[in-house]
Amino acid sequence: MEYTLKKSLGQHFLKDEQVCRNIVAALQEHDLSQLLEVGPGGGALTKHLLPLANVDFKAVELDEEKVIYLKHTYPVLKDRIIHASILDVPPPFSGSFTVVGNFPYNISSQILFRMLEWKDQVPVMVGMFQKEVADRVASGPGTKDYGILSVLVQAFYDVTYLFDVPPESFNPPPKVMSGVIKLVRRTESYNMKSERALFVLVKAAFGQRRKMLRNPLKGMFDKEVLAEEIFSKRAEQLSVADFAALTFRMK
Repeated sequence: MEYTLKKSLGQHFLKDEQVCRNIVAALQEHDLSQLLEVGPGGGALTKHLLPLANVDFKAVELDEEKVIYLKHTYPVLKDRIIHASILDVPPPFSGSFTVVGNFPYNISSQILFRMLEWKDQVPVMVGMFQKEVADRVASGPGTKDYGILSVLVQAFYDVTYLFDVPPESFNPPPKVMSGVIKLVRRTESYNMKSERALFVLVKAAFGQRRKMLRNPLKGMFDKEVLAEEIFSKRAEQLSVADFAALTFRMK
């Protein structure tokens, strides 16, 4: 049984067995009882996940052709595939579950925001992204890659960049490098006024990342607060802790 590639869905299928084994090894460093694979596609990673002992496995796949192919190739998946977009489904398990995937590049940022919505249930995620997205999520203050995604993800997860994946590991080869990162939920959360306040603040701050913070943030703080030294910095110079602390001083 064959399947076709759909460019519109950002499909690049993994074919490198060693990359699959490395992803599974990263998952096994943590407790694993419920596991969701996002975008299994042709099942390259799925076939390495199914043998994991004592794991309740589900997969979410939008492309109907791939759903049919996977059920045909791996009959055990018959009732375990959710035919939908990860951006539309409710959490597929009650209680904690781990997320893994070779994520479609065209919705990778949205998938990360989905993980933030589910963070109370998702202690660990191992995912492959376009390298520039993986770098952004993992980077720290003072770097050019540090931005909205870095701060908002790192506010709730410790991020580790695991390894690069070259284009030839895929069919068809993408035009860019890929990278695998691991998110592990923080044991101590940052103290902040509210998650919404943090999201609003960070998005506004990086909206004009070349300017001193008092410009993009002038409507959010009182004048005397804006006169403080920290507002002479640019967004990329502030740590996650700095942003979290600032939420308490917003109007």
